[in-house]
Amino acid sequence: MTDAELVERARAGEPDAFGELVDRHRSAVYRAALAVLSAPADAEDAAQEAFLTAYRRLDGFRGEASFKTWLLTITWHQAINQRRSLTRWLRRIVPAALGPDGDPIEQELASADRSPEERASENEWRRSIAGEIRALPPKLRDVLLLAQAGEYTYEEIGAMLKIPVGTIKWRVSEARRVVKQRLRERGVTHVG
Repeated sequence: MTDAELVERARAGEPDAFGELVDRHRSAVYRAALAVLSAPADAEDAAQEAFLTAYRRLDGFRGEASFKTWLLTITWHQAINQRRSLTRWLRRIVPAALGPDGDPIEQELASADRSPEERASENEWRRSIAGEIRALPPKLRDVLLLAQAGEYTYEEIGAMLKIPVGTIKWRVSEARRVVKQRLRERGVTHVG
């Protein structure tokens, strides 16, 4: 059964039809939210809110884009709003837990098959990259995170953000170039 058929059945009051749509797109929705929010628990919350919003607005789905693209657009906006809300809350409640750019300080990554020195070096390298990505202008950062998730085509990203595919490609390329350049200027190299 196609997404369009499931949408029609859900509109007709079949709860299992919307449940099938949720099952089909759960991973893509979660990854879109995770690209914005970074924290798995926050991404889960945003994904749930996106599904609720989509269900409530199902009558407004016109079919001009695929259901998946429509749902991912809702998810993207939900996650962006949640990120803004979380950042404001963190700034008020836990200022010591924020880095100089106002973003939450990341926890260290660990891997059992590496020495403590290798883990420390790898963690520093990842923090450097994450810091440079966070420092990108939102237009470059958001597109890069969506593209790097590996879950979406450039066409889907373009539809989610309402910008042409050519612009998406340029922004991804420019974001990568800027991050690499900034890392080189800082003397940061990958050791793993």
